[in-house]
Amino acid sequence: MTLAPPVPLVDGIPFARAGREDLRAEVAGLVAAGEPARARVLLLADADDWWTEPPPPAEQLARVPAARTLREAMDLLGMGRVADYFAHRWSDPTHLAGLALLQQHWPGRRPVVDVACGIGTQLRELARRGCTGLVGVDVVWAKLWLARRFVCPGARYVCADVTAVPGLTVPGTAVAGLDVPQPAYVLCSDAFYFMRDKPAAAAALHALAGPGGTVAVGHAHVTDPAGEPSTPEGYAAVLGADLLYDDGELTRALLEGRPPRPAAPAELHGSEAVALVAGDPRRPAPVDLGEPLPPLRPNPLYVDGVRTWPSDRYGAEYGPRSGYLPERWPDPLPPDAARRRLLVDLPEAW
Repeated sequence: MTLAPPVPLVDGIPFARAGREDLRAEVAGLVAAGEPARARVLLLADADDWWTEPPPPAEQLARVPAARTLREAMDLLGMGRVADYFAHRWSDPTHLAGLALLQQHWPGRRPVVDVACGIGTQLRELARRGCTGLVGVDVVWAKLWLARRFVCPGARYVCADVTAVPGLTVPGTAVAGLDVPQPAYVLCSDAFYFMRDKPAAAAALHALAGPGGTVAVGHAHVTDPAGEPSTPEGYAAVLGADLLYDDGELTRALLEGRPPRPAAPAELHGSEAVALVAGDPRRPAPVDLGEPLPPLRPNPLYVDGVRTWPSDRYGAEYGPRSGYLPERWPDPLPPDAARRRLLVDLPEAW
């Protein structure tokens, strides 16, 4: 019998990603030899299976820990178009839709597992609103490193593919740091449509949530061709969800300060993306997530007073759905400047 390599811990983040056994063994060997810097470089070079760009040179990755800001670190990591999305996440319509979903289905005191958490944008929002027991899971170790360093240092992070964690279906199992008390609130935003084996992914989310738990999936593509989208009925069936929302409706609801209206699957066939909630729906949040918390800064999308998209790709995707951001910086600022994300609550070292 061949034993799996041990799960190495680098900078407080375990690396248990499936399909990377050789890399895991090499990293574990470097950690055991007292060479965490070399181990870190190997992990920072690892990307998800959808990424097509080669990793930066090792000497460039070695400079990442010295980066003073999130943007500088992402540049050294060679994150390209993904860096544009992460840097401006705080005002994009997808993020606002995710906040509206949380607003209507708030985890309260339950532990939260954010699957495919990226750089921890939503974990930061939860932490700043008083939620505890936060765990971020992603298959890309570099994204978790960014989350821990720059965005939400108070959460725990685990690099793993939840569909391939042995024993995950056993309640209370402690595998690769996924020892989360149940029932739990399991979040998966802007990622479920990328998961090729959706039944396995849905089963893993429910296993993490446990009996009486909640699974909230945000921004699952329907008509947008990116990833491997499904139909509203397909998502609802695989997740066992009976609460569905149009993504655009969620964004509008947050901007208008009202509860979002759920919809039947048949009403959502023309939606770009949908959100779904399965299990315990929970109650609405006792706070207004539409109002970002201070200190607030001017939205960096405005350059010399003009709304400037970081790339043509970003503008093509988000521009048509970002009408709440005027083309020019208004003077004076309107009373709802923060709700419309003219003012944003960026991480300190943005």
